[in-house]
Amino acid sequence: MSIPQQGGGPIERFEQLAEYIESGCKPKDDWRIGTEHEKFGYCKDTLKPLPYDGPRSIKAMLEGLRDRFGWTPVYEQDNIIGLTFPDGSNVSLEPGGQLELSGAPLESIHQTCDEVNEHLREVQTVAEEIGARFIGLGAAPIWRHEDMPMMPKGRYRLMTDYMGKVGTHGTQMMYRTCTVQVNLDFASEADMVQKMRVALSLQPVATALFANSPFFEGKVNGHKSWRSRIWRSLDDARTGMLPFFFEDGMGFQRYVDYVLDVPMYFVYRDGKYINALGQSFRDFLKGELPALPGEKPTLSDWADHLTTVFPEARVKKYIEMRGADGGPWRRLCALPALWVGLLYDQTALDAAWDLAKGWDAETREALRVAASVDGLQGEAAGIKLLDLAREVVAIAEDGLKARAMPGASGMIPNEVHFLDALKESVASGMAPADELLEKYYGEWDGDLSRVYAEYSY
Repeated sequence: MSIPQQGGGPIERFEQLAEYIESGCKPKDDWRIGTEHEKFGYCKDTLKPLPYDGPRSIKAMLEGLRDRFGWTPVYEQDNIIGLTFPDGSNVSLEPGGQLELSGAPLESIHQTCDEVNEHLREVQTVAEEIGARFIGLGAAPIWRHEDMPMMPKGRYRLMTDYMGKVGTHGTQMMYRTCTVQVNLDFASEADMVQKMRVALSLQPVATALFANSPFFEGKVNGHKSWRSRIWRSLDDARTGMLPFFFEDGMGFQRYVDYVLDVPMYFVYRDGKYINALGQSFRDFLKGELPALPGEKPTLSDWADHLTTVFPEARVKKYIEMRGADGGPWRRLCALPALWVGLLYDQTALDAAWDLAKGWDAETREALRVAASVDGLQGEAAGIKLLDLAREVVAIAEDGLKARAMPGASGMIPNEVHFLDALKESVASGMAPADELLEKYYGEWDGDLSRVYAEYSY
């Protein structure tokens, strides 16, 4: 989850809310790729999650990355809670100690994959020194809620209390799930709308291809992506498939109206999170927020509020693809390859929209559910997700070929090879969850603890 935003000064006109998002518009030559991925840290000998403090801890990881590799620390109330780097990348903490890299905005998947590789090598180095390891899965396979630490961030204390009032799975999401996502640019309002329609429609394909959470609390849970299942029972006011995006007249202002109707979590002031749970940003605009009576918001407050909506694809000054489980090392590069191939070439984008433009909201939601439950074996409204995934990956491949973005040496002509893991999945019909289940029922003989040794970074 996000660190406090630096969005700007006072909001003096209502139009500034949409203008803030619109300011993200960029010409195609300036489009970039930002990859984010989360991973679970655990103690190598006990297989328990890393606590925040102590010689073998999340704090020790952050301090080790700071001291060994030159990251700049970020503090909240004297606790180190993140790291930044001059290139724009940062490391942050999810509520249960999941370590997240938010990558720099880069030109190619070659570069973003190099960044991922370097980050994981740094993490491995520090983790080995303190007796820790990290693993990429969509959900913690064995740990229970009472096993999880809480990171010392005021935002998370507020959210934890609130989650139980608005849904049934909120704290599971916060403390025991991991994702990989990619952040991509748009050129204009119309381009944003087309990309978001494709992103929302095809997010179930990403969920199915990257499904990697068939276990929870030590048991097979009946879903290929339990992480996706969790999001369906979290908070209806701020999650889901955003059916209004497919209505006529969609644009920046319509998205602003949606976000304004999402209840607030907090206001960040002087290094502290002020409880504004359930309160209205519309009241804040009028100076009538109960948490800060008489005070009006800044653009930084608006930027913060934008980070508290959690649909399957999200708009800020860029678009976030949010449907995929965290996973193995090579799939951390496959996720940006999929979406860059689909969205950064106009012919591919049009082809992707042609696949989905005839679907109604019920079909899109049914595909979302089918992907969560059955992964690539899912089916809804007569659409087989494996067949759909095969078409989508082929379109992405064509898009990457058209981009023709070579590697640094020039020896690799494009970014197509980053799709190899997905091409293997559509050929075999198996996502990571299927491989995990095959091992669980086969060579592991039901011993789920073996996942740590075999699937850690």
